[in-house]
Amino acid sequence: MTSRVAHPAVVLALSFLSVIALGTLLLMLPFARAQAGESAPFLTALFTATSAVCVTGLVVVDTGTYWSGTGQAVIMGLFQIGGFGMMTSATLMGLLISGQMRIRTRLLLQAETHSLALGDVKSVAKLVLKVTVAVELAMALALWLRFALGHGMPWGDAAWHGLFHSISAFNNAGFSTWGDSVMAYSGDALVLVPLMLAIVIGGLGFPVLHELLAERGRKRPIWSMHTAITVWGSLALVALGTGVILLTEFDNPGTLGPMGWAHKALAALFTSVSARTAGFNAIDIGALTTESLALHYVLMFIGGGSAGTAGGVKVTTFFVLVLVVWNEIRGHRDVEFRGRRIADAVQRQAITIMVLSAAVVSLALLLILPLTTLPLEKVLFELVSAFGTVGLSTGITAELPPGAQSIIIALMFVGRVGVVTLAVALATNQIRRNYRYPEEKPIVG
Repeated sequence: MTSRVAHPAVVLALSFLSVIALGTLLLMLPFARAQAGESAPFLTALFTATSAVCVTGLVVVDTGTYWSGTGQAVIMGLFQIGGFGMMTSATLMGLLISGQMRIRTRLLLQAETHSLALGDVKSVAKLVLKVTVAVELAMALALWLRFALGHGMPWGDAAWHGLFHSISAFNNAGFSTWGDSVMAYSGDALVLVPLMLAIVIGGLGFPVLHELLAERGRKRPIWSMHTAITVWGSLALVALGTGVILLTEFDNPGTLGPMGWAHKALAALFTSVSARTAGFNAIDIGALTTESLALHYVLMFIGGGSAGTAGGVKVTTFFVLVLVVWNEIRGHRDVEFRGRRIADAVQRQAITIMVLSAAVVSLALLLILPLTTLPLEKVLFELVSAFGTVGLSTGITAELPPGAQSIIIALMFVGRVGVVTLAVALATNQIRRNYRYPEEKPIVG
């Protein structure tokens, strides 16, 4: 009698839960606290571990003062594992040990990286490792030198802060060793630009990076539809976000108002880039105008590229639905882009992801509102930030009651594992039908 092999989606969800449990245990030990001899409460440790593994960045305590150096190292390790992908990590360890991959391991990796279309999963796994190490070390070096030479920080402290923020940025984790994130460096391009580069590279997704590297050197590179949508869609969202933030925050005394022109532009650009799941803030998020908060809802919900370190429903999901609407308005039978048709299955998947994601956030909002008297716009901001694994906050996270914090913990987990992946993991039986019903057209609209 053969044993039944667990579905990769189930293994993926359980792997994240296991690392969260281990992280919670480690953070509850006395060595993790900055206050000698004291242990972190269970909910604080669980919230922090979930936020780290799910590369979110929401916190109920200040990372730099509440946790010891060892505790901060544990948190850094957790969001490195979370961003890298549990299944990718396991596959790479197998590669390093044996140089081979079993069929089941490939299936597990494909569930994490969504790399079925790439063909060679082994090469993707190696690319993940190379890009991760190269980008994190390069950005850590740039930040280390800037903190030490430009801001007079001791070399040891500069190295630690540079490494921590580099890894946090590449993994779109949003954790910072400073209570005000990077607000102290809002006018320093030599700090914000390396962070933005790490955020963007990590958030594009490894399939896109794989293709960009493969096409490098060509005068006219031939991009797949996925890469084109991800790259151009990301640029459009960053440009839109920067423009709107400049317009809505230009004279706001709590954000961009006191800054000079160049300072405003840099801070607005960084805020736009970070809003798509990175979670760092160069300006006070709690002081944003209502219009900027509304923009953040959209950017955080969309997120970054598929199969990367970013969260959200993903750029491709959003723009596929935009193309569906556009082609429907134009009366086209097929959804077309750059001389190609988008498969019906992809359209259905995009709709499913969008509807389920909106339903999850809406349900969380309905559950959390009776538990707090905080303003609706701030609660909604917190929930979208948690689901999109962004980590930006208007400053209410620590004020929420335990029940509300528990809801946010669940939302971070769902947002990282993925609504569809979680649904598949919970579905014990998936039956493929060999028949189709007759077609009928109900009236819509």
